Amino acid sequence: MALVRDLAIILLAVESLIIGAVLIVLVWEIRNLAKLLREEIKPILESADETARTVRGTTVFVSDTFVNPMVRASGFVSGVAQALRILTKHR
Repeated sequence: MALVRDLAIILLAVESLIIGAVLIVLVWEIRNLAKLLREEIKPILESADETARTVRGTTVFVSDTFVNPMVRASGFVSGVAQALRILTKHR
C-alpha cells in the first residue's frame, strides 16, 4: 500500500511539473499575441482611422462645393418655374 501511495505522489508531482511548464508556455504565447496585436493591428487601425478622416473630409468638400450649390440652384429654378406657371395660368 505504501508503494502505491508513493507512486501516486510521484505521479502527481510529475503532473504538476508538466502543468506548470504548459502554463509557462501559455503565458509566453499570450505575451507574444499581445505584442503582435500591438505591433501589427494598431498600425492597421490607425490607417483605417486616417482613411475614414480623409473620406469625411472629401464628403464635406463635395457637399460644400457641388451638392449645396446644385440644390440651391435647382430650388431657385423650380421656384421660378412654379411662379411662371402660376402667373401664366391666372391670366
